[in-house]
Amino acid sequence: MSGALQRGVRLGVDVGKSRVGLAASDPDGILATPVKTLRRDLKKGFDRRLIVREALERQAVVVYVGSPVNMQGRFTQSTEDAHRYAEDLAAELLEAGSPARVHLVDERLSTVTAHRQLHEAGRGSRTHREVVDQVAAVQILEHALNMQQSLQRDAGRPVLVPVPKGPEGEDGTRGRSDS
Repeated sequence: MSGALQRGVRLGVDVGKSRVGLAASDPDGILATPVKTLRRDLKKGFDRRLIVREALERQAVVVYVGSPVNMQGRFTQSTEDAHRYAEDLAAELLEAGSPARVHLVDERLSTVTAHRQLHEAGRGSRTHREVVDQVAAVQILEHALNMQQSLQRDAGRPVLVPVPKGPEGEDGTRGRSDS
């Protein structure tokens, strides 16, 4: 996209081993709010289908998935898991006819910050579990929105979606940014 940012809702996703946090922005990208915590479904991907449904209902233009690199910026097993999740989500969004693009954004310390914020708000650590993933998703989305404002383009790294073989027998990948 050239020039101005595309107006529209952005979603933030915090991928965990057992839960996935989801947050959404307003169409102007000013405010990030928690949406829900989803139970991770490793076998059938029901959590991703719910995110696709949210993206369609909200007419989302970008979904930011947190990329949990370590403090030195290196990939971990969690990073690889989040990247696979983002790739699967991007393919499912495309298949569902959503124009939303998926971008990976650095999410170092988002969960730590979320726990700290909940503690400072007086929320007991026993009750953190039910909302911490949503708060982490808000952190991811706010970080992306701030970067987007300063860069005047969508933040993070676009996730490429495999394109099936075309009539000429070509195959490869295409960035969602040209949809």
